[in-house]
Amino acid sequence: MSQFAIEIEGLTKTYAGQRGVAPKTALDGVDLKVPQGSIFGLLGPNGAGKSTLINILAGLVRKSAGTVRIWGFDQDVNPRQSRAAIGVMPQELNMDPFFTPRASLDVQAGLYGVPKAQRRTDEILAMIGLSDKADAYSRTLSGGMRRRLLLGKALVHAPHVLVLDEPTAGVDIELRQMLWQNVRRLNAEGMTIILTTHYLEEAEEMCDEIAIIHQGRKIAHDQTSRLIGRLDAKTLVIHPAEAAPEGLALPEGVEMERRGDGALALSYRRGRTSAEDVLDAVRAAGIRIQDVATEEPNLEDVFLALTRSETEAA
Repeated sequence: MSQFAIEIEGLTKTYAGQRGVAPKTALDGVDLKVPQGSIFGLLGPNGAGKSTLINILAGLVRKSAGTVRIWGFDQDVNPRQSRAAIGVMPQELNMDPFFTPRASLDVQAGLYGVPKAQRRTDEILAMIGLSDKADAYSRTLSGGMRRRLLLGKALVHAPHVLVLDEPTAGVDIELRQMLWQNVRRLNAEGMTIILTTHYLEEAEEMCDEIAIIHQGRKIAHDQTSRLIGRLDAKTLVIHPAEAAPEGLALPEGVEMERRGDGALALSYRRGRTSAEDVLDAVRAAGIRIQDVATEEPNLEDVFLALTRSETEAA
């Protein structure tokens, strides 16, 4: 068994053009390996190709070229086993409004060939907080409850890999906390989690590794901490004892922003300038420092920097 839960090589998907519309390449030779037991972030702007990749993993979209292995099973050689190894919680709230949550989970389990004696319907209902709504029609559930049900449906066949596609989009704080509690629990039990999200702070907090896709290509993949460390930027936020004068002479490459509370935000590259050089320039201007703090780059800074550079290069 490979150490990777997902192995993707040269994955390409081109949608044929129709009625004078040119063919569109949604994925362009993507290589990706997701370690077993990890929480893996798959990020990218709208239209980057994330949904196409997820749909290919789920067996809903046929790839144009490349190789996909899920839990060691090649999609082309062992399609049933590869599909059984993965569960997908989609972004869209697609469910039968006349089924109860209990019936929805049982039907989903039946579709995966799970024998009745091995179904964990009550256990899953309890985990997603729908035990008291088990026999209510799905159409009567709130949006948050329906999203919980989607998670339950993705778990009925005990997959090795769980894909969460924008799971917290538009949900309240209580549901978000419940979801992340369940994700951490499932991951602690050995399940590999793949997460797509537009909330970059969630990815930064939850994910062990992150890959960024842009315009159908993978432009970055690294451990979360190392990805953030790629940015050499740092900011010193200085609160002067009195109003700072205009026209400070700063070291080359240092940029200053005056904030509304009177603080000076001095941004610089650690590879070119030291914090001591910045502080020396502030003191040389006759500014008495009342307080000083530092700001480090976050995942949003990395994401914007990488996607911006790729767009400019194109």
